[in-house]
Amino acid sequence: MDARSSSLSTDDRIKVWFDGACPLCLREINVMKRLDKAGAINFVDVSIGADHSCPLDTSQLLARFHAEEDGKVLSGAAAFAAMWRAIPLLRPLGLIARNRFVLAILERLYLLFLRIRPSLQKLFR
Repeated sequence: MDARSSSLSTDDRIKVWFDGACPLCLREINVMKRLDKAGAINFVDVSIGADHSCPLDTSQLLARFHAEEDGKVLSGAAAFAAMWRAIPLLRPLGLIARNRFVLAILERLYLLFLRIRPSLQKLFR
């Protein structure tokens, strides 16, 4: 743990809820964990139980990707963008995604991904 990660309080960190039972999701989160050298993200696996600090129920968290940034719960592409902003290497992508047109395109791509996710999960099992 470096000096920056030890100075981040839980309130300053991005919270990311993910489905640890999904092999595809788990692979992506493991990549994000490796890139998050400063410990700026609190990763919460909702497949192992409910997170009582989250205002959403577990079924909602398992259906779409969610993150909390500055006290606001985000979903889909906006949640990915928040996660990217917390990782220095990906921060430029996260900042670009603040543009509503870029975010709209990313959200459409995410919705497409959700449609093919079950087939992709079978490939990664």
